[in-house]
Amino acid sequence: MEVVYLFISALIMEFIDSFLGMMYGTVLAPLLIIMDYKAKDVVPSILISQALGGFIASWQHHRYKNADFKAGTIDRRIAIRVIWFGVFACLIGVFLSVSIPPAVLNTYIGLLVIVIGALILCGRSLILTDGKVYLLGFVSAFNKALSGGGFGPLVAGGQLVFRDRSEKGAIGSTDFAEAPICLFSFFLWVFFKGLPPVMLYAPLCIGSVIGGFFGPRCLSMVQSRERLKKILGIMVLLEGVWVLYKIWVK
Repeated sequence: MEVVYLFISALIMEFIDSFLGMMYGTVLAPLLIIMDYKAKDVVPSILISQALGGFIASWQHHRYKNADFKAGTIDRRIAIRVIWFGVFACLIGVFLSVSIPPAVLNTYIGLLVIVIGALILCGRSLILTDGKVYLLGFVSAFNKALSGGGFGPLVAGGQLVFRDRSEKGAIGSTDFAEAPICLFSFFLWVFFKGLPPVMLYAPLCIGSVIGGFFGPRCLSMVQSRERLKKILGIMVLLEGVWVLYKIWVK
């Protein structure tokens, strides 16, 4: 029965993640820990399952024209920049995963995500520069490798603060960048700490792949850009509050 719960949870969360660009690791990781799974098993299981779901979602985003990942496009350019700095951040994140207090980093992430959500809802915008994209990639991937969550709200939400960045393109680019970063982080975890239990990561992987297949299709049906942007802004804001709540209140 627990395997079925893991499968359904991963399917739902990856569907939401590939539809809105966030929530898989940020919500699923603490839920698994509440179920008495060890954090050292939860994080790599989240990483490998989201990597597989992310690869499927990226293909679907391109297929349904939510994003365009052909060479030279803005969606591909942003994703590649996030990946390059993200891989470097993953190395640091995994090395420090046993020494840095997670509460310190996650508090910073939570506050940053709240600020991004507020900027989106207030309609504030920034000029898109490579430096800002690199910073988003570094901070988000560092937290992903360290805790299994916190990537989507920063990368998807952060892009929406940039002027003239499309909502669907931001979500698609986030999935495109997140998949290889998760896969790389997973291999680092396995190298240093060993494989997690197969009965944990296998149902998560299957559920994530199915969820990643359907989420982008639903996103392609959304017509109102302003409504989608408001939904994303609210979700980013709530994710930031949730991160702070689970650290300091629970």
